[in-house]
Amino acid sequence: MSGFRKSIVAMLAPSLGLIAIFILVPIALTVWLAFTKWSSQTPFSTATFIGLDNFREIFGAGSVGRDFKGALVNTALYSLMSIALILPLSVLFGMLIHQADLKGANILRTILFATYMVPMIAVALVFSKLYSPSEGPINQILGWVGIGPLPWLSSPDTALVSVVLLNVWQQVGYFTILIIAGLTQIPQSIYEAAKMDGARGPALFGFITLPLLQRTLLFSAVIALINAVQVFEPVALVTQGGPVGSTNVMTYHIRRVGIERAQGGLGSAMSVTLLLALVVTVTAVFALARREDRR
Repeated sequence: MSGFRKSIVAMLAPSLGLIAIFILVPIALTVWLAFTKWSSQTPFSTATFIGLDNFREIFGAGSVGRDFKGALVNTALYSLMSIALILPLSVLFGMLIHQADLKGANILRTILFATYMVPMIAVALVFSKLYSPSEGPINQILGWVGIGPLPWLSSPDTALVSVVLLNVWQQVGYFTILIIAGLTQIPQSIYEAAKMDGARGPALFGFITLPLLQRTLLFSAVIALINAVQVFEPVALVTQGGPVGSTNVMTYHIRRVGIERAQGGLGSAMSVTLLLALVVTVTAVFALARREDRR
C-alpha cells in the first residue's frame, strides 16, 4: 500500500471507527434482538432466539398488534401532515425573504431560523400552555371572534393535529433556509428571458421556480420525513400518547414497550420494522424523482 493510501486510511479510521461503534453496531444488535425473547432489564446473554415470533405478534390480531398498527398509522399521518404544511410554508417564506426589495428580509430570516434553534422540550412546554382549554391564549383569541374553546390536546380528533402544528412551528425556519439556498442557485438570466417572453408572477413560479427547486424540495421532503418519524419529545411531554392513543407514535410506543414494559425483543422488532418502512419509503421517493427526471 502506497504512502498516500496509508495516509487516507489513517485519516478515515477514527471517523469510521466511531460510525461503526455508535451506529452500525447498535443497528446490528437491534436486528439480532428482534429475533429473540429478551427483557431489557437483563443482560444480552439472556436473550433467547425465537425466530419470527416477535414479528408475528406485532402484525397479529392481538392487543400488541393493534397497538403497533395504531402507532404506525399515527406516525404515517403525522409525517404526511407535517410535510404537507412545512414544504408550502417554507417555499412561501423563502420566496418572501429572497425578494431583494423586501424590507426587513434579514429580520424575518433571523426570526424564522431562531424558532429552529429553540429546544423541542421548551417548545413543547410552551405549546402545552398555549393549548390550555381555559387559560390558553389560542382559545382566548378564538373567543374574541365568537368561537368556543377547542379541546386541542384532550380530544382524539385534534390532539395529533396540535402536535403537528407544534412541529411545523419549530421546523419551518430550517426548511426555509434550505429553500432560500435553492432559490439562490437559480440564475436570474432565466427569469429575465422569461419576462421578455411575457411571463409574469404565477407563470414564473409555476414554470421556472418550482421545477428548478425540485431537487431542493426532494431533499427537504426526505429530511422532513426522517424528522417526523423520529418525533418523541412533544408526545412524551405533552400528550403521553393520548388521548385514547391518538398521538401514540412509533418512537413513543417503542419506548413504552421496550423500556417501560421491559419487552426488549418486541421493541427491537418494532424498531426494525420502522427502519425498514422508512428505508422503503425514502427509496420509493427517490425512484419516483428519478423517473420524473427522465421524462
